[in-house]
Amino acid sequence: MKPATTSRETAPSKGWIRVLGVDPAAAGPTGYGIVEGDGRRCRMLRYGALKVTSKKPGNDDGSALQEVHGLLCGLIEEFAPDVMAVEDIFSALNVRTALRLAEVRGVVLLAAAQHSVEVHSYAPRKVKATIAGHGHADKRQMQIMVRAILSMNSTPEPPDAADALAVALCHLLMEQARRRFGLPREKEFAKPRCRAGVRGLGSPASPI
Repeated sequence: MKPATTSRETAPSKGWIRVLGVDPAAAGPTGYGIVEGDGRRCRMLRYGALKVTSKKPGNDDGSALQEVHGLLCGLIEEFAPDVMAVEDIFSALNVRTALRLAEVRGVVLLAAAQHSVEVHSYAPRKVKATIAGHGHADKRQMQIMVRAILSMNSTPEPPDAADALAVALCHLLMEQARRRFGLPREKEFAKPRCRAGVRGLGSPASPI
């Protein structure tokens, strides 16, 4: 785990945002990484991965989820991120793994909601394409790219932590593009409207 200062006063200029990136895991460590920047300049504040150690008979799953929730609540309270970026569930997972991952992701979202932190989700391929230039990058390539972008002295380990940093960086870059080109946020896109001549079911159609 890489510690760093948490003070907001250390941000170099206005317009910087602080992102808590999370890589939920169905099995193995849940990665986390905190970065801040304006999309062009950025720096790492802390990263790591939680390897659940609780082994309470009959309640292993609940204890593991509680540890993930406690970790994230602690990070949010310490670093006060502006937004949380979470890797989305990979659609090709088998049902059992997908359900387990959904449980972990659920406590991640719960921690964010309890602290009023906005959450953005990114598909794994989107993160890889944004950081490494293509959607099929392996974990080693992601580690190398994250290290280069953040000008780190060493390669972030374990790979789960590097993935979390990558998710956070993905949001920073997407936010930079949104600001540069004046694009609306996802929630701001207008919903498609019905055609003027369409009525409810059972109603006669308007003449053309």
